[in-house]
Amino acid sequence: MFTQIKKFIPYNKSLNEKARELRSHMTAAEKKLWFGFLRGHKYRFARQKVIGNYILDFYCQRLKLGIEIDGDSHIGDRNEEYDKSRTEKLNKLGIEIIRFWNTDILKNLNEVAEIIEKKIKEKES
Repeated sequence: MFTQIKKFIPYNKSLNEKARELRSHMTAAEKKLWFGFLRGHKYRFARQKVIGNYILDFYCQRLKLGIEIDGDSHIGDRNEEYDKSRTEKLNKLGIEIIRFWNTDILKNLNEVAEIIEKKIKEKES
């Protein structure tokens, strides 16, 4: 079992309204992952969680695990470099990020859920 470390992670309060808006307008993939798997999970996941200057699609504070869902807007050298930099900054805060494509969730939710469960088991041990 892992030990829970209580450490404040800074966040940009000015992003709270945007996060609230994103929670109200979830994408089809976000809805499927949330209602089909994460919402009832034994570990509490938050939707559209503000951390630092970023908004994570899903975040479990206890596990320090973020889940990002990528669509077409994440394709291209510039966008991929931004995502890489963002992930590195979140990693420095002790947060591990796993990413899935929209189509993976929409077509293979069970496989995505298995990958997430495997990552959770790794973090538990």
